Amino acid sequence: MILYPAIDLKDGQAVRLVHGDMDQTTVFNDDPAAQAREFVDAGCEWLHLVDLNGAFAGEPVNAAPVEAILKACPVPAQLGGGIRDLKTIETWIDKGLARVILGTVAVENPDLVREAAKEFPGHVAVGLDARNGFVATKGWATETDIQVTDLAKSFEDAGISAIIYTDILRDGAMKGPNITATEALARAVSIPVIASGGVSSMADLEALKATNVISGAISGRALYDGAIDLGAALAALA
Repeated sequence: MILYPAIDLKDGQAVRLVHGDMDQTTVFNDDPAAQAREFVDAGCEWLHLVDLNGAFAGEPVNAAPVEAILKACPVPAQLGGGIRDLKTIETWIDKGLARVILGTVAVENPDLVREAAKEFPGHVAVGLDARNGFVATKGWATETDIQVTDLAKSFEDAGISAIIYTDILRDGAMKGPNITATEALARAVSIPVIASGGVSSMADLEALKATNVISGAISGRALYDGAIDLGAALAALA
């Protein structure tokens, strides 16, 4: 199971939110590229990046820090937030991004996801953000009546590389991931599922790994706060 250190970008800084609330922000680093290098130096295999402003704006806002991270770090990175058209996808891949994460468009324009996955094989993931099992879009501000599992199953034949499943009510709250829901989703589809939201201890990582069906886990606040030692976690998961 791969551990993805998370760098959430707001106004050019590395931050963490609580429950996705832009008004509940903690700044962890004014230099996101330096933060990324710290994670790489500790041995991470991937980076997980989120353009929080972009998720609300519907277009990239924190492009400069993302590009700085891509230039500074030799490991692959995935990015979500404000990526809603083929041109933006192509631009990011050309700049060295390994994987784009499509969230809002997966609900509003699923044909775009299919087209992107076909045009850029291996480079497209879908981000499914849920509140009580139902998908939320536009930076989690808009709730839908679409169940996560139903949407995930609709992309079974699309060729996407992964699903990033976030339980919004767990995100940034340090209360542990929703292992039951994440495992159920991973067993319902053949697409690799990455857990996100609430991963806050080694016990959480070990429990996710023990399911034998969850391919990765994203953690942010716990790494910044020191609740999870990245080097030790990577060694344990290896």
